[in-house]
Amino acid sequence: MLYLIAFTVFCSVLLLSVALSRVLLSRRNPVAQRLAAFFPTDKAVHLMPEVESGTWAYKLRRIGERMKLPKQEQSRYTKALVAGGFHRDSVHVFLGSKLLLAVALPLPYLLFVVAPKHAYFDSVNLAVLLACAIVGYLLPSYWLANKVKSRQLVIFHTLPDVLDLVTLCVEAGLSMDAALLRASEVPQLDRNPLALEIRQVTMEIRAGKPRVDALKDMAERTMVDDMRSFTTMLAQTERFGTSLSQALRSFSDDLRTKRRQAAEEAAAKTTVKLIFPLVFAIFPALLVVVLGPAVVQIARVFK
Repeated sequence: MLYLIAFTVFCSVLLLSVALSRVLLSRRNPVAQRLAAFFPTDKAVHLMPEVESGTWAYKLRRIGERMKLPKQEQSRYTKALVAGGFHRDSVHVFLGSKLLLAVALPLPYLLFVVAPKHAYFDSVNLAVLLACAIVGYLLPSYWLANKVKSRQLVIFHTLPDVLDLVTLCVEAGLSMDAALLRASEVPQLDRNPLALEIRQVTMEIRAGKPRVDALKDMAERTMVDDMRSFTTMLAQTERFGTSLSQALRSFSDDLRTKRRQAAEEAAAKTTVKLIFPLVFAIFPALLVVVLGPAVVQIARVFK
């Protein structure tokens, strides 16, 4: 009976929260209303999702702004978010999600296990609640690490092909800046992370930033070692006046060799990873199929 009451209360609170959130999110942004009063237009005014009041991102950001972390740790989160493809201002949203999950993950255990028994100060329950809170706090960091790793892997595999396009454009007579922009506008690389980073580099160069500095900033954002090597190669090429197309072609060949070696290494690791499925899944099934009839015959003989 207590479980049924607790479940009913939980469902009621959940449905009420969803209904209130839909009502709040459906309201128009007051900033957009003021802008519409001064600048009437047929099109709706859209603001950035991370700053729109009433959205979940805005609420998480307000929660994350209350967290006081050391500057070094907050800078580490900011760099990881930028490397994962997010804006650096989204660090407060990320911190707010960590706090929200740390509070929300223990709630089901608290409502369905601890509350019906009124065992709030039991050592086992406290340990489980603490473990759930820790897992909820660390879960966004684990997700972000996987996001950064997958994005870096995509950039690593795309960089040789992009450099080939840049080399062709340079040999055709385009400048380095125009070649970078042209390579990033290929339809096959429309939503590619490397193409997006190159477009940002070209915009920074148009704004007046030196090309080498813009490329160094891209290497710092992506945290890919090959991008740092690419920036160093371009700086040395401009300094010593060597052939740009030849340097790009040589660097592209080296990256392609490294990509092939990484694929061969991953293929070599596959045989080792297959040992555990073979031992614990396939071999027992084969033993049952092969030795099963023999065991049945032996059991009949001894009867």
